[in-house]
Amino acid sequence: MRSIGYSLESALADLIDNSISAKAKRINIEFRPSDVPYIAIIDDGEGMSKDALESAMRHGSTNPLQMRHKDDMGRYGLGLKTSSLSQCRRMTVVSLRNGVLCAYCWDLDVVVERRSWIMLELDVDDIEDLPHVELLRAEGQGTMVLWQNLDRLTAGESSLDAALGQQMDHARSHLSLVFHRFITPEFGRSRVSLSINQNALAPIDPFLQNHKATQPLDEDNFNVEGSRIVVKPFILPHISKLSPDELNRAGGSDGFRNQQGFYIYRNRRLIIWGTWFRLARKDELSKLARVRVDIPNSLDHLWTLDIKKSAAHPPEAVRFNLRRTIERIRHVSGRTITFRGRSAERGDLVPGWHEVMDRNGVRFDINRGHPSIQEFSRHLAKADAATFDAVLAIIESSFPAEALYSRMASDVRSSFNGEEISGRLREMATALFADIDFMSPVRRTLLATLHLIEPFNQHPAVTKKIVEELEKND
Repeated sequence: MRSIGYSLESALADLIDNSISAKAKRINIEFRPSDVPYIAIIDDGEGMSKDALESAMRHGSTNPLQMRHKDDMGRYGLGLKTSSLSQCRRMTVVSLRNGVLCAYCWDLDVVVERRSWIMLELDVDDIEDLPHVELLRAEGQGTMVLWQNLDRLTAGESSLDAALGQQMDHARSHLSLVFHRFITPEFGRSRVSLSINQNALAPIDPFLQNHKATQPLDEDNFNVEGSRIVVKPFILPHISKLSPDELNRAGGSDGFRNQQGFYIYRNRRLIIWGTWFRLARKDELSKLARVRVDIPNSLDHLWTLDIKKSAAHPPEAVRFNLRRTIERIRHVSGRTITFRGRSAERGDLVPGWHEVMDRNGVRFDINRGHPSIQEFSRHLAKADAATFDAVLAIIESSFPAEALYSRMASDVRSSFNGEEISGRLREMATALFADIDFMSPVRRTLLATLHLIEPFNQHPAVTKKIVEELEKND
């Protein structure tokens, strides 16, 4: 049972599920790596009576076929025990309800020693010796789950201090994502405060809904066995419109490409993400697409939800309906990637490159009609103009298309910062206008349309300042 496959973060998430089901509004995880190491999960939920706690400590305390309350986060009645014992050899649960404090403990060393499933009941003195009991009393009600003898965390590690610190950092990010809809209040729902060592967790929204460039698409919903499933697609902003922090929070170490797909929420709790369930392939055209799917706990039996609530497979009726959204969102995502950063329609834009389709596939040609190239060619002798055109042809033939595709797939950002980009644009503008007469209609036309010329169109604020400075000098 200890080897079901819980990680530290998934085990903590299981206990947070229990706290939310108990209507907790504040949940705090306390951990100490030194002296007598432990991890404690403390909530201000409804708490349990002595009989209720004794029942909750029983393995398989709930029939998974029973109809649950619509907000119940549980499933099998195993999470409290299996998640805890997957991380430690001694788990103690202390609960306070109606002013009565009670506690029970599973200690695997006692079980082994006595060769029997013996659960320990703690008396008042034993309870007072436990850490953070005073926090529970201060809340007036609630439950604390205490993990001691953290054998799984120490296995293969030279330093428990470093190992626990690293794993809790990872758990922080995991919990911020999995419970982001609880940490950020939704309409008609109260907020849940989640913290580690009294440091509040900030929500990680995988859809970047507060970003002005995120495109929410129309919501879809359908019924399966009388229960409603809600589907809401989002198209994320292109990487060029994201700050490093936004990019990290939206893609994490796996990047945009691997995080595309469906995000399945059971009672607003994220259980599966970053998969198309084999209904589509992960590729560049869909890398910005993420689809929020809300399912109720009444359909657990159809989704074959596992004990850890980290794996599930949609039934046929759901797969049929999910297919309807895939092509629509792939089209929008692909358009966002192809036309990123442009402030005008393609017909008005003066591109630096032309995409040319022929029988051999696609190639990219330099736009000979680009104002900078036309202005430079105007001052060349006939022989020099032919040489210049040959140089452009060499550049075109060596266009690094495969390397570019590889970099796009890995979400590598531009190495230029804002000041470097601004400086380069000013240098290009100065060179472009250097030999054009101040009274020339060409100069006036270029100044009026510079914001439509690549690469100036990708940086409208800087381009506007450059135009103002040039007009002022005129």
